[in-house]
Amino acid sequence: MATVSEWIEGARPRTLPNAIAPVVAGVGAAIALDAFSWWRSVLALLVALSLIIGVNYANDYSDGVRGTDENRVGPLRLVGSGTAAPKAVLAAALVCLGLAGVLGLLLVALTGFWWLLIMGGVCILGAWFYTGGKKPYGYYGFGEIAVFVFFGLAGVLGTVYVQAGRVSWAGLACAVAVGTFSTAVLTANNLRDIPTDLESGKRTLATRLGDQGTRRLYLVLVTVPYVLTVILGIWHPLLLITLITAPMLLKSVRAVGGGKVGRELIPALRDTGLAMLAWAILSAIALAL
Repeated sequence: MATVSEWIEGARPRTLPNAIAPVVAGVGAAIALDAFSWWRSVLALLVALSLIIGVNYANDYSDGVRGTDENRVGPLRLVGSGTAAPKAVLAAALVCLGLAGVLGLLLVALTGFWWLLIMGGVCILGAWFYTGGKKPYGYYGFGEIAVFVFFGLAGVLGTVYVQAGRVSWAGLACAVAVGTFSTAVLTANNLRDIPTDLESGKRTLATRLGDQGTRRLYLVLVTVPYVLTVILGIWHPLLLITLITAPMLLKSVRAVGGGKVGRELIPALRDTGLAMLAWAILSAIALAL
């Protein structure tokens, strides 16, 4: 039976910046539109956190029962390691995804933006079918696209919209920036897992691009947010302060660009996520001011 600490590790807390950053950036864009609402922001954050923990448990369950986690390098896999029963992990995934659905429904009901139920339903289905179902899209190279859409565009623009009833160009730029950051985290993860994914038949984008192609993709993805920062800085000069987060990526860029493999790439996931969160916080402050 898994301990509390093992359940927490199985939830993959290092991925939480992927859920927090889009909401923070969205809040900044909403403040810039004079439409900030603290309770809507809190509900949006809770939805995002419930979704990412739910998708992490769902991935653990689906990959575990398929046997693709048996030799995986990285954080503890509850099912793959035999630490927790598959049914228990499945139940945890469904509870978290269900909580995301209930909180999302509450947010929609209180704001009156009922069409957002469609987006919420797509997000929950996307969380499950990433590695769940007979033909999970994560096994066919579409995981990066999903992360960009769900934890970039939907996360940021959804947060802005439930507060302002509209979006802005600044919000869209933040959505693309956070989306590319988040996609870079997954790209580093899948780069690390290329050998084991090939063995298990999991055809991620990284296995399709190959080692060098995946490394180049990562470098492009972490560059995009700073290019957008410079462009946005023309209209919002304070946003240039986010450039100070670039040094946080130096070790990750060296590791990925320098050919590091396996466990040597794990810090790159952490540092990319933290750089994304720092960028989002500073962007929110700049837009608010």
